[in-house]
Amino acid sequence: MKLELINIRKSFSGKEILHGLNFHVTSGRAMGFLGRNGAGKSTTFRCLMQVFHPDAGQFLLDGKPFDPKKHRIGYLPEERGMYPKITIRDQLVYFSELKGASHQEALQDADHWISYFGLTDRADKKLETLSKGNQQKIQIAQAFLHDPDIIILDEPFSGLDPVNARIFKQAIREMVSRDKLVIFSSHQMSYVEEMCDDITLIDLGNILLSGSLETIRTEKGAGRYFIEPVPEAAAQVRDVLRTAGIAFTESGNRLITAQREPGIRDVIWSCFPQILSCGFYRPSLQDIFIAEAGESANEEATHA
Repeated sequence: MKLELINIRKSFSGKEILHGLNFHVTSGRAMGFLGRNGAGKSTTFRCLMQVFHPDAGQFLLDGKPFDPKKHRIGYLPEERGMYPKITIRDQLVYFSELKGASHQEALQDADHWISYFGLTDRADKKLETLSKGNQQKIQIAQAFLHDPDIIILDEPFSGLDPVNARIFKQAIREMVSRDKLVIFSSHQMSYVEEMCDDITLIDLGNILLSGSLETIRTEKGAGRYFIEPVPEAAAQVRDVLRTAGIAFTESGNRLITAQREPGIRDVIWSCFPQILSCGFYRPSLQDIFIAEAGESANEEATHA
């Protein structure tokens, strides 16, 4: 499957929030939808799910107009909403039936995901009696009910500890391996970098880049080199680079050349005893995010 967003625009009270979005998502490849707070991620998902109607543009699935009512979709909205005083099994059965499952199918479906997230002993407990982390797992479970073909997750890792995040990541991997169409937003760059084949970066309602994460990392590296000096020799290596006229920036313990420099190999050989590692520079997703969204995104990315 291929889901396309074509020139999607949305305004509220006369102010345009989405400025003609264009990107696509394909099944069998997890897409990470990235952007700072207020970038337009949730608004995009809500337009896709017809919670809001876009002012212009269209959503296409395999070249035809997309109607979410005609497809099996798992959707985790940013605003979580389940029933605190109903048992987790009963409400997962209810949500599965809403998606078209028979009662027996819904029971099996609910018990599968309750077991998957390690909550079998609490299946008959009211949601409000669970910890926030376990409540989040049930919120996530409802998005996987009735074997959806399309899975849309808005900040799904929020509130998950590392153990439960690992279980959830495995669930996403299983869905991708079954050729499902998976897109999720997240501020947590490490999860996106680990999980996603493709990324789309949105800022202030504009798409800044979209495509294969590996291709983007290679292109943004642009043949530049990194050098990681021995800590006590860092100043010496910096001086050698400056003397050779090689411009560089610093990222953590690494010195990164500003462009492909013809003399960099000679510099590396001359400093070899003072260098821990070196090679072609491949920027991290956080580096890409900051470079594309601007320095004002630095603090958000650092704390994500």
